[in-house]
Amino acid sequence: MVALVLLPGMDGTTGPRAEFMAALGAGIEPGIEPRVVSYPADRTLGYAELEAHVRAALPQDRPYVLLGESFSGPIAISIAAARPPQLIGLVLCVTFARNPRPVLGSLRRLLPLLPFGLAPIGLIGALLLGRFATAPLLAAMRSTLTEVSIATLKARIDAVARIDVRSALPRIRVPVLYLRASEDGLVPGRCADAIAAAVPQARIVEIEAPHLMLQVAPAAAAAAVRAFVKTLKAISAEP
Repeated sequence: MVALVLLPGMDGTTGPRAEFMAALGAGIEPGIEPRVVSYPADRTLGYAELEAHVRAALPQDRPYVLLGESFSGPIAISIAAARPPQLIGLVLCVTFARNPRPVLGSLRRLLPLLPFGLAPIGLIGALLLGRFATAPLLAAMRSTLTEVSIATLKARIDAVARIDVRSALPRIRVPVLYLRASEDGLVPGRCADAIAAAVPQARIVEIEAPHLMLQVAPAAAAAAVRAFVKTLKAISAEP
């Protein structure tokens, strides 16, 4: 049994990934034990502190695949570059190795002043869901955002504005799967291309979805991950 350790997007919660996690076990012979490492919802932790939090939760008794979704991609990249002994594969989902939107850098000083709590859910949905937005998805997103403090969300956006783990990419030795959303309004497609250019063994699979791929296309994303894990098992079984 291979563990699939999912590091969530900026909200850091488990709920929005439930359908994807369920879909991972829908195969005839999945052989995958999915788990999510959730993040503290009321603490303003940066990437270094969250990486330490993740490392403490990694399996020690079985092989595992690490999946970094969006905000968590840099954490997954950093850990994979350190080559932990039980890690056999890396999945990067709609994510980046450096700030995907340079404008965030110039807005960092304004973050404490921005009225995040007053932002219309429709505006946020347009960015994260695009044409895939539905009333249930918007309601679920609104509910998820209420679980995380405004200070925590602002701290995570600030962390994204400053992150750059490109130097870690060439040190990754395990197979890498990048799941790119065809209609991602937040992370440009060039982020996947940059990672693939630095990691020769990386493979990009594009799925028809917005940035919130795991919520909108959980079955397609799960199928791609199951196929990737199956390949990893075949490689490990070779004499």
